[in-house]
Amino acid sequence: MSERVEYFLEDMGFHGKSERTRAAYERVLGEYAAFLDQRGVSPADADRRDCLAWVSSIRDGRADSTVATYASYVHRFYAYMSQVGELEANPMSLVVEEMDESIDTDPARREISIPRMRSFVADIRHPLERALVMTLLKTGVRVGELCNLDLRDVTLDAPELGDAYELGGRAHLDGRTDTLFVDPDTVRGATVNGEERTASNKRKRVTLVPIDGELKRALLRWLAIRPDAPSPADPLFVSTSDAWGERLTPEMVRNVVTRHATDAGWYEPGADATENVTPHYFRHFFTTHLRDRTGDRGVVKYLRGDVADDIIDTYTHNWGDRVREVYLDSIYSLTT
Repeated sequence: MSERVEYFLEDMGFHGKSERTRAAYERVLGEYAAFLDQRGVSPADADRRDCLAWVSSIRDGRADSTVATYASYVHRFYAYMSQVGELEANPMSLVVEEMDESIDTDPARREISIPRMRSFVADIRHPLERALVMTLLKTGVRVGELCNLDLRDVTLDAPELGDAYELGGRAHLDGRTDTLFVDPDTVRGATVNGEERTASNKRKRVTLVPIDGELKRALLRWLAIRPDAPSPADPLFVSTSDAWGERLTPEMVRNVVTRHATDAGWYEPGADATENVTPHYFRHFFTTHLRDRTGDRGVVKYLRGDVADDIIDTYTHNWGDRVREVYLDSIYSLTT
């Protein structure tokens, strides 16, 4: 295995990636390096056509979603090594952008209609739990990204809040109301905004996600009862139970979702992951339904955080006229 691949894997360990995740990267990157070796090329010297040839070589006998996952691992390797200055370019960028395969392609996954999800949300009464579920369903954020949100990461046009909260301290949010900021640089173990984080954001770039009227009402209901937080970071979502006022952890959020999904008959211990409804399922729901309603793959990819800085994309350069407009015109309703 090349020295640069070993360097990358070591850094993934430093960033808190699990042993299972590192093993998956090691296996895929090892196969990729072996393929390049047969072509007489090292990972550092590979170009777009080498990447294309490798993707073509792994399609035989593998599901489309597996091919997409493997390609994403190689893409992540190059993106990271470029960011830290070990490599000059990411030859996998355009290849991944043009691939037809989707990591989310899973024909066996449970499919829930918008009306059924609307009924599910209606049964959630606690303001915190309702705000958590609504945020996951209407923004597509990962559970770790949800937990990492601070008050400075959200803006709300809500005069009724008065001076109760200092919202929207991020420079990216200047002049933008009713918006969430998701930071790609927040990683587990790092101290961010004065607090050590226990979860990582897995975005390729800064993402600004619009907040529609429904989600705004859910957030305002939550903020009306939110306990004061001891953390200097002022987390958006904090515990109202045993860990009173402490930032919610991904496990706490999963427990909330599991409890409500079990009540709805959508979760059974030991069942296949494609059948159980989890926070990750909500990201799938968001992607599927918003993509179907917009027909705009680029906007959905931006909102999911899947568009990297090294891919030219016009959507982020015209926020008000494109991403926000498309989102607000297309986002599904989850309340009656």
